[in-house]
Order: sequence, then C-alpha cells, then structure tokens
Amino acid sequence: ELVDACILLDARPFAQETESSRHSILGNLGLGIETVAYVNQSGFQNGYVLSGASCIYHKGKLAYELPYFEKAEALFDTQAEKQKRVVSCYPDTKEKMTKCLHQALVAGIRDYFSQCGITKAVLGLSGGIDSSVVLPLAVEALGRKNVFGIMMPSQFSTEHSVNDAVQLAENLQIQYEIIPIEPVYNVFMQQLSPIVKDTPFGLTEENLQARIRGSILMASANKQGAMVLNTSNKSEAACGYGTLYGDLCGGLSVLGDLYKSQVYDLARFINRKKEIIPVNCITKAPSAELHPGQKDSDSLPDYDTIEKVLRLHLEKKLDRKEIEKEGVDARNVKRILDLFYKNVFKRRQTPPIIRLSITTLDKDILLPLVCR
Repeated sequence: ELVDACILLDARPFAQETESSRHSILGNLGLGIETVAYVNQSGFQNGYVLSGASCIYHKGKLAYELPYFEKAEALFDTQAEKQKRVVSCYPDTKEKMTKCLHQALVAGIRDYFSQCGITKAVLGLSGGIDSSVVLPLAVEALGRKNVFGIMMPSQFSTEHSVNDAVQLAENLQIQYEIIPIEPVYNVFMQQLSPIVKDTPFGLTEENLQARIRGSILMASANKQGAMVLNTSNKSEAACGYGTLYGDLCGGLSVLGDLYKSQVYDLARFINRKKEIIPVNCITKAPSAELHPGQKDSDSLPDYDTIEKVLRLHLEKKLDRKEIEKEGVDARNVKRILDLFYKNVFKRRQTPPIIRLSITTLDKDILLPLVCR
C-alpha cells in the first residue's frame, strides 16, 4: 500500500555533476509514495549556491518544479484529476546547463554581496573573455549603477583590447575609467633599478604590471566602499596562471569553478539575443598582454587539453599513466599535473570561489601546501 505523502526538507547546493541524481532518487522514492514534496532551500551559503528547484513527484512522475536559485512557492492539489504539468528545469543538455550556470553565478554574486552588506562592485576590464563575462553577470546581479569598470592599459596592451573593453562597458551602460599603468610602472622600475638593472625583461616586470593593476582596483574599491570581483577561471587557477596580489586579488572569484570552455559558453549565452560582449572578445586568442605579442599558449598547453587532463584527474581520479591511455600526450599530462601540484600555495591565497561543482579548487581538492 502506498504512503499518501512525504515531505523532504533539504539545503542542497547546486553541483554540475550531481543534478541528475536528485531526480533519479526522487523518482525512485515516488514509486512507493503517492506524493513526494521536495522542498529545497535557495540562496548562497559559505561558497555554495543552494539550488532551490523544489518539486513535486506524484505517482512516480515529476509533476511540478519551481525555478532554480529563486525564492518561489506554489500550490499543488493532489486530489485534482488533471494537473497542470510544469516542464522540468533540470539542466539535461549543455544549453540548459549553461543557462543554469549563468543563473547560479548571478544568484551567488547577489546573495554574497547582500550578506556582506556591500552594494557596489569594481573589476578590471582588459578586453579579454573572462572579465567580459564577469561584467554582465555583475550588472545583472547588482544593477549597472553599482558596477564600476577600470581599464588599465600598459605599453603592451593592444588598441583593440582597450576598444573592446570600452565597447563592453558602453553596451552595459556602466561607469568606467581608463587609467594607464605605464607611468606608475616606470616609477617602480626606476626605484627598483638597484635590483633589476642589467637584467633582462622577464617575470618580475610582468608580475609588477599585474600588481599595479591590483593596487588600482583595491584603491578604487576602498574609496567607494565596494568589492573587487576576481575574474580568474578554473583552468588558469589550476595551473597557477595568475599573479598573487595582482590579478588574483578580490573579494569573490566569480569564474573560479568554471573551465575556460565554460566561460566561452557563458559568453555565447549572454550574447544569445544581442551582442553585449564584443565578438572580438570571444574570437581572439587569450592573452595577458604583459609583453609584446604574448599569448596564453606561450606559457600553457591549450585550454582544451588542460580541461581534459583536469577532468580526468579530479573527477575520474585517474593518474598520469591512465590519463595518457585516454589519448593525451604524455608531455602535456606531466606538464599540467606538475603545474597543478606546484601551485597549491597560490590557490590557498585566492578569493573565495562560487562553488558550482564537486571539485572546487579551494575546498574540495585538499592537498598539502607543498607537493612534490
């Protein structure tokens, strides 16, 4: 004999890998219970985005589901002969998952700022893909009047990158400033001349540019009572591709649990109705523009290979030899995993991440501070 009804109360966080299991469990439970009411919390707690999406299973089938990441309510009559069915919000396709990630990030930013008692955000706009995705997310979460963008070109910045950043800011109608860093950089180099004279241009000079930009962002945030939004992604963070106290600064890492390919997916989703992010931001080769002609591929394997290796290692728990059997060049496997384990110390010093998976780098992957 069927149990009439069961009410399940939960505070389940969203995770890309586990969303399918929720409906599978509820569907199986519904085989022995006529009506299952699953009531899930929404909001942002300790890095988790609680998914909401409360639902009703009636006679073993999904009968009603509320939206993801929103506070919502509904009435469901278990005695009615005909029920108005609601299409499931469950992200069972890549397109639906991208939409879900977009909603989760907007909800995470909005709720985190509310909990911190902060209403304004500051971020650097480089014309690259990462900051170009974070800006519209921040505008949707906080409102355009509460988001301030800063372009900080150097002598190595290309004209099209500055133009792309300006176009993005104007498309979203936010306030922005252009603050060239070359004058500050030159003063630093002059003061550092006893240390750096007679040495070639290298990592020291590149990192100095990033740290000048970080100082400008933090000064602006302090003056406005705002929070700096970090724009680094999971692929970069895993490989240590970022500068401590520079582009890794901020109060919240928006893209820290998304691989580079997912950032591009989000960009295309944001542009689905009209061009908000300039197309050039999406199509050009990624570059930090810290020296002439620089591209990310100069320092890293291609991002698709990085993502494949990390997914196999972090999600499937495969070791180096097993990853090589999946068709990845042995040199790339070694290089990526060496970078991953050598840069734990950097990831320990990055801002809190909006968690969207079960392999978040700041909480789920707990490693010794120094790995050999």
